[in-house]
Amino acid sequence: MLAVSQKGSRERQAAENSLEELGLLAESAGAKVIEKIVQQLPSPSHDSYVGKGKVQELIALKGTKDYDVLILDDELTPMQQQTLEDALEVKVIDRAALILDIFAKRARTHEGRLQVELAQHQYLLPRLAGQWSHLERLGGGIGTRGPGESQLETDRRLIRKKIQRLEEQTEEIRRRRAQYRQQRQQSGIPVISLVGYTNAGKSTLLNALCRSNELVDDRLFATLDPATRRMNLSDNTTVLVTDTVGFIRKLPPTIISAFRATLEELSEASLLLHIVDVSSPDAPEQCQTVEKILGELKLADKKRFTVLNKIDRLLDTEPTQDGHGLENVLANLGVAPDENTVIISAVRGWGLPRLIEMIARALPDKPAPTIES
Repeated sequence: MLAVSQKGSRERQAAENSLEELGLLAESAGAKVIEKIVQQLPSPSHDSYVGKGKVQELIALKGTKDYDVLILDDELTPMQQQTLEDALEVKVIDRAALILDIFAKRARTHEGRLQVELAQHQYLLPRLAGQWSHLERLGGGIGTRGPGESQLETDRRLIRKKIQRLEEQTEEIRRRRAQYRQQRQQSGIPVISLVGYTNAGKSTLLNALCRSNELVDDRLFATLDPATRRMNLSDNTTVLVTDTVGFIRKLPPTIISAFRATLEELSEASLLLHIVDVSSPDAPEQCQTVEKILGELKLADKKRFTVLNKIDRLLDTEPTQDGHGLENVLANLGVAPDENTVIISAVRGWGLPRLIEMIARALPDKPAPTIES
């Protein structure tokens, strides 16, 4: 695995953190990581992502480590991918392709599989030319140039038609979801949506709040398909709590586009709960990633609470909500205890009563009962 970093200790540390996460993604996909490399460059090479000298090092490393896949931490252009594959004679994939592969394995519902398949085809379309580059090496003459272009154009048309069909199907999903949201609004049942970095503990919190049994797994993207469960507040008010796909740094744009039908649920929610894994050393960067994606979804101004989860991994006993004993932890996150922040352990139940109280106070006032004369 390899990442490119600009010069500077902060940039290199960010690249190393991202590469560490890439390793977890690779292992989630079933790969065995044998080497992690960070190269410092002013910017990735236009032709090959890494410098020419590093390409030669990778060729030499192949002789000693005998690797058969090279994973890069950024999304590659078709030219960068083809150049590296030609030079190294191994399969080269980027972070986007790796995430898409994990999504394809984890999607369980028909809706989830449709959205992943659409993202995969959108990713593949601009990279089709590389599939036929072997024809260019045959030189000119009859039977080379013409048939190569013909097959490439045929494949492009097939992919475009497939994308069109998938987009029509996902558009139907959007319409159905919009109808469900309208029905919920008419029923007056508030919706609480959980958002956050992948593996922050959203499914565990959903189970704890709603006494449900959604899949919980300590790995990246364990949950892709949205789940909605009922929760009763202390005053017997019923709310719906929705779990959504986790975010991650450098999330492929095709994923955000393909999952638009699912992510639109967030815009109609009465309240967002931003779940943060407070035990992660990358928690500040993960918070920034989530805030950035929420901004891209035009949800930056949506009312939400910050839920600092997994505090049990840092403390042996339940902390006080005024932040006593947590000053350093909260300072590293760049947050302070306030009316919009709650510290919890979903797995141990710490802080959940206060979170439920906060949710109840944040919901719109219920209409007064009508008194008939």
